[in-house]
Amino acid sequence: MNDWLLAKGFRYAGVHCGLRPDPDRRDLALIESEVPAAAAGVFTQNRVCAAPVHLCRERLPRADARGIVICSGNANACTGEQGMEDARKMAELADQSIGCKPEQILVCSTGVIGRLLPMGVLETGIPLAAKSLTAEKLGLSDAAQAILTTDSRIKLVTRAITTTAGDFTLTGFAKGAAMIGPNMATMLGFLMTDAPVTPKDLHHLLKMGVERTFNCVSVEGHTSTNDTVLILANGSGPPLAGPDLATFSGAVHGVCADLARAIAFDAEGADHLIIIDVEGCRSDAEAKQIAKTIAESALVKTAVYGADPNWGRIVSAAGYSGVMFEEKDLSLWMGDLPLYRTGAPLPFDAKAASAYLKQNREVHLRLRFTLGPGKCTFFTCDLTPEYVRLNADYTT
Repeated sequence: MNDWLLAKGFRYAGVHCGLRPDPDRRDLALIESEVPAAAAGVFTQNRVCAAPVHLCRERLPRADARGIVICSGNANACTGEQGMEDARKMAELADQSIGCKPEQILVCSTGVIGRLLPMGVLETGIPLAAKSLTAEKLGLSDAAQAILTTDSRIKLVTRAITTTAGDFTLTGFAKGAAMIGPNMATMLGFLMTDAPVTPKDLHHLLKMGVERTFNCVSVEGHTSTNDTVLILANGSGPPLAGPDLATFSGAVHGVCADLARAIAFDAEGADHLIIIDVEGCRSDAEAKQIAKTIAESALVKTAVYGADPNWGRIVSAAGYSGVMFEEKDLSLWMGDLPLYRTGAPLPFDAKAASAYLKQNREVHLRLRFTLGPGKCTFFTCDLTPEYVRLNADYTT
């Protein structure tokens, strides 16, 4: 992360409040916009939603958001009306600490499902976080650390945006390593910008960006109860429009794509990041359907883990994706190695293909069809014994 690229007008904090037993583990984050900010969000498509998801949906989009409070270690999901009361209480504690109205605060949680929040620790922790707020990069890093669960590293992206209306910055951070399935994942993402953008435009651009990035990541296909991506824009002046808004949209997509890739790269227990490029379909939706089917195939994932260039598993997964095509419409590459062309196998060096899988942390699968302009890039990972161990022991 470049030190000088931080969206102006935001402060961050990440502290330990007691949700997690380890006193060295941060578990509560707070983001404050120093002035009212336009805000929008995109959320899980799971019918079972966490209380903070319901609360944020009630409050977004809006033009006067002031902050986000996030706790890690407890999902506050499947907790009934008490969970909703606790989510509202988190917002009230934050608004009292930074000086605004409760409805100007957004709430997110991540962690174990079905457990009530220990509100006592949050009643002391949220004011503590407010006292720690800073605009410095250390505060942002602390906040990014505080939202992690089984992640092995923080995920931060920031970039400059140059428009005819001025120069702006978009800063984002996220968490996610498992229970990752399209629509979105067990993931939280937060984007902050000092550009002036309307809530309506923010919602449209964020939804479009998420669909092409976070919704193109799968570890095991499990859609969580808490998935949330929020964006705040606190810039003053006329809202971006026309080509300037298009430039901003490109930045949103780029930041989301970098964070989505980081989530797949950090998947629990994974040895490989698998990048699946599908092109030449009738539509982007068809390309995504094929890529998603391959990404969620246990046979494909275990073949990559075992360095087995069993490309038939990839082709057959495309075949049962539900997208109509003929075998002659498909060609396949693994890295630079052509394996299958227009419906026929190609001679290849199996040892070299196996070595490619063994020696590369990133594995690239490319499928080319002859049906149209549709395309998709999808991220997944291999399936390892360590993934099974981590998730078998998650609450025990």
